[in-house]
Amino acid sequence: MQNFKSVIFACTNKSQEECFVRKLFGTNKIYSDKVLSIEKGDILFLLNIDTDTIFGPFIADSKGGKNIVPEAWQGRYPYQVKVVTNGEIKSLKNAKQILSKLNIEWQTHIVDRKKTQILLNLLDNPNLDLSMIKLPKSEQHEKPRLEATTLWDYPKQSYGKTPKGNNKYPGVTPAFIIYNLLKRYTEPGDLVLDPMAGSGTTFDVCREEGRRCIAFDISPTRSEIIQNDARSIPLDNESVDMIFIDSPYGDNIRYNENPNCIGKISAETEDFYNELEKVMKECHRVLKPGKILAWLIGDQWVKKKFTPVGFRIFERLCKYFEPVDIICVVRRGQTSNTGVWYNRAIRFNFYLRGFKYLHIMRKLFFTH
Repeated sequence: MQNFKSVIFACTNKSQEECFVRKLFGTNKIYSDKVLSIEKGDILFLLNIDTDTIFGPFIADSKGGKNIVPEAWQGRYPYQVKVVTNGEIKSLKNAKQILSKLNIEWQTHIVDRKKTQILLNLLDNPNLDLSMIKLPKSEQHEKPRLEATTLWDYPKQSYGKTPKGNNKYPGVTPAFIIYNLLKRYTEPGDLVLDPMAGSGTTFDVCREEGRRCIAFDISPTRSEIIQNDARSIPLDNESVDMIFIDSPYGDNIRYNENPNCIGKISAETEDFYNELEKVMKECHRVLKPGKILAWLIGDQWVKKKFTPVGFRIFERLCKYFEPVDIICVVRRGQTSNTGVWYNRAIRFNFYLRGFKYLHIMRKLFFTH
């Protein structure tokens, strides 16, 4: 057997039999990139997470694709690959512990050749002493982790070898946010809209993840961003699959010189929310039913006055969309994240802004 890369699929006691009977492995859209990278002839393994057992080796009998057998698992796992066996299928207990020792992040990543060979050796000889094997070092993968809680905390603005957006841009969006939203709420080829694109973070992440993107901004910073005011979006009704907005949250940041920028309106006034509501209406119009709008917004504390911008934006969004969840995104890059400002906050008894809200909303299929 040649030493190809490999992919590990997961199953449970309920889904394992169907994997073997259909000779088909599958997963959901969160892991679609892993499946779509599979070529015919690649090595595959099947991990039963209930029994903590890994089975293999299997051989990919097709390229990874979508809905190869649409009715399999009642449609729950549409990203699939056909498999065949090459001799006896073996099993290995305590699989998760072994994968951890081998530094294999099986959920999201392709297993490289060296680690694949170790797994094959262990299947042939389950009593092989791992302490006698020179384990490969943990790799620094370019892709960030997928978040599972409502608290997101990123140490830096971008990830990987290619910059996403410009980390010098005022209020630049953390690229990790876009990555997580794309993985959960879109599929490869979907159309994503960012009507307030700033330095283009959304565009860059979409391009890398195989999503189409239309990026607008009232004051474009680069050629891929089209000049447009988000209060009037030049797209057809129900034409986009996801929308992300990182909007101004007051007039305390200088975003650009355009006199019509909403970021020049004080968040202490109704005008600010009225203008952003116009953006919400347009987003509702162009978003497909059942699809997601994600809106990143922070509160304001200026001149000893607190303004709950996040709550007020959420109230307006609820006029047009159904709430899915609210994420707290830790703020790390703001100019007040210094010892001087920390001491001022303690001395003068106020709080620095420590997080932003990420309001995740869904357009209903039917509106009244």
